Amino acid sequence: MTSTRAWRPGFPLDLAQVLRPLRRGAGDPAFRLDPSGAWLAATTDDGPGTLSLTRSSAEVQATAWGPGAGVLLDGVPALLGAEDDDSGFEPLHPVIAEARRSRPGIRLGATGRVWDVLLAAVLEQKVTGEEARRSWRELARRFGVPAPGPAPEGMFVPPTPVAVLGIQDWEWHKAGVDSARRRAITAAAQVAGRLEQAARLRGVDGRLFLRKVPGIGVWTAAEVAQRAWGDPDAVSVGDFHIPALVGYALAGRKTDDRGMLELLAPYAPHRQRVVRYIEASGFRKPRFGPRLSVKDYRGM
Repeated sequence: MTSTRAWRPGFPLDLAQVLRPLRRGAGDPAFRLDPSGAWLAATTDDGPGTLSLTRSSAEVQATAWGPGAGVLLDGVPALLGAEDDDSGFEPLHPVIAEARRSRPGIRLGATGRVWDVLLAAVLEQKVTGEEARRSWRELARRFGVPAPGPAPEGMFVPPTPVAVLGIQDWEWHKAGVDSARRRAITAAAQVAGRLEQAARLRGVDGRLFLRKVPGIGVWTAAEVAQRAWGDPDAVSVGDFHIPALVGYALAGRKTDDRGMLELLAPYAPHRQRVVRYIEASGFRKPRFGPRLSVKDYRGM
């Protein structure tokens, strides 16, 4: 069964930029972004669902399939930034001011759901992006379900908490997931229903609620908050790339987490918004040294 809705944003909307944080690499089995629009496969309380989003004149055309179709359609406005409030935000630095002027359609979207983005975020803990994306693809394809409806070939709904709890040790190993991340994912899956409360608490309270789970630290909680409820102040402290990016963009020098937070302090409670503007601006920090090598846990 196909369900549809049309939604008129009422504000400038850059569909690709708003949804881009949900993309886990070019081969993401749960997300596709192309010039015609976007596809999202997700778990919901009602079951799996697929959502297609396209622009038509001033409207967004949303189509959904599967048991979770109604939930996904109801969440379209929030997903595309309708609940984002940047009142009081002042773009103090020229890089931020220019990014905001030239990209007025950037908003912070919210999926309204914790589990899918939490699973992907934990997989990204302390490994390269290539490693994390490989594990994400492997788990979705082996333990998720095919995306309902006429989704692009190769799309899968991420595995549910129940499915995750059924994954055997050797299967984690084959997916390239080490014991630390495995324990964190399992601990989260055991209380996944309660963790959805974080998206209702929002802000600092929501992030602290997530961190009650062993293995969910500041970085992971921030990554979830940015996507699940569009948290404008959740900075990914502990990230390998972001402190240096912020440092070079705002001060012309490399910084660590402490230096990054000092530079972002004047923007609170919109520090993550600043990071998004820097990323969207196309600013690139200087590149030094060799890239991190990829570990293949499957052969260990």
